[in-house]
Amino acid sequence: MPSTVHEFSHLPRASGGAATPGRGEAESGKPASNRGDEPSVGVIYNPRSHRNRGQDLDCGASPHIFVAQPGNRDQLPEALADFAAREIDLLIINGGDGTVRDVLTSGQSIFGDAWPTIAVLPKGKTNALTVDLDAPSDWSIAQAVEAFRIGRRIVRTPMAIQPEGEPDARVLGFILGAGAFTLGTQAGQSAHKLGAFNSLAVGVTAGWGVLQAVFGTRANPWRRGAQMDLRLKPDGARLAHSGQGDPNRRQLLFASTLERMPAGIKPFGHLRKGLKMAVLDQITRRTTALLPFIVAGWTPKDLRERGFHRVVTTGFAMELDEPFILDGEAFPAGRYEVSTGPELSFVAPPA
Repeated sequence: MPSTVHEFSHLPRASGGAATPGRGEAESGKPASNRGDEPSVGVIYNPRSHRNRGQDLDCGASPHIFVAQPGNRDQLPEALADFAAREIDLLIINGGDGTVRDVLTSGQSIFGDAWPTIAVLPKGKTNALTVDLDAPSDWSIAQAVEAFRIGRRIVRTPMAIQPEGEPDARVLGFILGAGAFTLGTQAGQSAHKLGAFNSLAVGVTAGWGVLQAVFGTRANPWRRGAQMDLRLKPDGARLAHSGQGDPNRRQLLFASTLERMPAGIKPFGHLRKGLKMAVLDQITRRTTALLPFIVAGWTPKDLRERGFHRVVTTGFAMELDEPFILDGEAFPAGRYEVSTGPELSFVAPPA
């Protein structure tokens, strides 16, 4: 897990206004290439991303491609504002899931409802979004620009997470977790040190978590979980608890708007569209032993009675006594509102 906690008080404050659309699809309804001109491209290049270390940019000296290498998150708004002023058609995010989270969060008040088309190059330690978008592991800037011309568009909606009562302080991301998920992120960092990344890291982390949950005692943090009060929108009804263990605790919370997950896991079963939740109560060792099959998509008839919940919702409120993870980084315990953010159009290679 990252050593720092990204405090909401340090996040860019959303202004609520929409920026002027660029020259791309938001204005004309069709890509710039269909209007006889080269697309204007802005690239956020994160030199600290795992697969960018020591590697040069491959965009050449094209006059239509503008590159920004922000030294830290605080410099992102200035870089994105410059791209907006240039009316870019395509925003390329060269980095991992954490870089995507930071770019989307910083861009809320800049692009409003007029985001350019986005391409993501899988250059981080984890790249769950690019798995969902069918992006090749060796995708380059030039290939992403070409896919903008001839490729597919995939619409995805990130989650918007904000502290209760602070609508202007929110962060956008795609994978949220708490309880054992937080411990899993720490284990994932250990897996990275051993050379396991992406789907392999997911498999190593999941396997270690199951072993801890099966053979650990009730005091084992993987089995103890965290205090969670989860209430579903729109009526605020509390998510039912199976009665296994302490009704105020859950072993795991996992939420995402992605439709395909790394390593082929299917924690939401057949559920694909929308904001989905997978919640695990403090279940028995026997049921824990079945978790690999459940996470692979198996849905026994008594799934809820066993302590595993799969839900699609318009949003939820959560109160946690321990930190949660959003796209690889820890955020402090507290009360939060989780809803869906803006619809974004992502570039994918041709089918």
